[in-house]
Amino acid sequence: MLAITRAITGRSAGLVVFETTLIVTVIVSAAFVRFGWDAPEFIAAGDGIIRFLVVAAVLQACLYYADLYNMRTLADRRELFVRFVQAIGAGSFLLAGIYYILPQMIIGRGVIVLAALVLVLVIPGWRVLFEWLSRNMRPRERLLLVGTSAATVELSRELFERRHELGVEIVGFVDPDPGKVGAPVINPGVIGTIEDIPSIVRAKSVDRVVVSLADSRGKLPVDKLLEMKLDGVSFDHLASIYEQYTGKIAVENLRPSWLIFSPGFKKSRLLSATKRLVDIVVASVGLALTMPLMAVVAVAIRATSKGAVLYHQQRVGLQGRIFVVHKFRSMREDAESETGPVWASKEGDSRVTPLGSLLRRTRLDELPQLWNVLKGDMSFVGPRPERPEFVANLTKQIPFYRQRHVMRPGLTGWAQVRYTYGASVEDALQKLQYDLFYIKHMSISLDLFIIFSTIKTVILRKGA
Repeated sequence: MLAITRAITGRSAGLVVFETTLIVTVIVSAAFVRFGWDAPEFIAAGDGIIRFLVVAAVLQACLYYADLYNMRTLADRRELFVRFVQAIGAGSFLLAGIYYILPQMIIGRGVIVLAALVLVLVIPGWRVLFEWLSRNMRPRERLLLVGTSAATVELSRELFERRHELGVEIVGFVDPDPGKVGAPVINPGVIGTIEDIPSIVRAKSVDRVVVSLADSRGKLPVDKLLEMKLDGVSFDHLASIYEQYTGKIAVENLRPSWLIFSPGFKKSRLLSATKRLVDIVVASVGLALTMPLMAVVAVAIRATSKGAVLYHQQRVGLQGRIFVVHKFRSMREDAESETGPVWASKEGDSRVTPLGSLLRRTRLDELPQLWNVLKGDMSFVGPRPERPEFVANLTKQIPFYRQRHVMRPGLTGWAQVRYTYGASVEDALQKLQYDLFYIKHMSISLDLFIIFSTIKTVILRKGA
């Protein structure tokens, strides 16, 4: 659960809780308008409260799958309104289906229609207010960063750009060199030296002083920092702060000692056995339910392009072992006959067939991998399996890349739902950071969260 709470910022959680209350309040108010003073009796009768909560749950799910709990979406007012109307429309259709199957769940004639009309106006207005409050309320945590190396600035930049979403503020940087005081960095610049840390902490109400591992070795007076620590100043590693706020582990700012002594990275036998049992059950049920769909896809592939329906490709799995992955063919049969293994292009890949493009966007091309999960080559959730040719190069270029093979690769994963696409060494580095976070915090609850996020990714047609 810890990894999930880190993935959901405090302000996002507050938004969900408040909107659930708001939706229920609007529905109750609509019931009063429709039934007058008989509404309390109507609400209290039978399972009235349950029916209201079902409506709230359906609408919340539609808001989530419309990506309306992504704090960055709130900034675009037009996009916010369009997506909200789409979410309310989808929720109305889903409720109509529920009421058709379970007519006893109907709240009352006109109540849902009236509530939907009010919500279309109320929630977008509340979202605009929430955005204003997020920008103007005091940040949850104020940070002072020690060091100005390139790695420190790069990690700090992401925290700074997402400061309103994360509820964090970087008050400035300190550097051992007095000559750098006053120099700009990302927006707050260098506001002092190491000796100034205690006075800066008091003057600017700093919650934590953050030290980069890249700067701490041989560049910073560790004895001086220890003296401040014992005097009450709170210190932390930049890598830990970055992990807490972004849901990924900063590989370029790590040392092996951090991984060794960091909490997490524990896989109990019970967890491993439970995860494998879930994989077997999900893969078996998934194969049984999707067989008719896979037959339709196979016929469509055969009818629209030459070549085999399936393609089989070597991938690197658990402990670096090679296995063969099975997927529906989405490219021309001779796609790599001249080029050899190459990264897939994000847009306009000429090797992909028109049908293949649809299969990739909907992830239908990956359905045959359920067989790989059932066999034990893969898990339902885990790092994406890569081709041996790519793994050999990436292991040389990216530190700690080999560590992603300590567990079975997955059909979906934390990196896929958080980054969604990878087609270069730089993308592979970003996805590795998410993979290491997943390996560190692996749990069944995190797997469920990733599965729900994957469904949203498919609905919004993100990724390839």
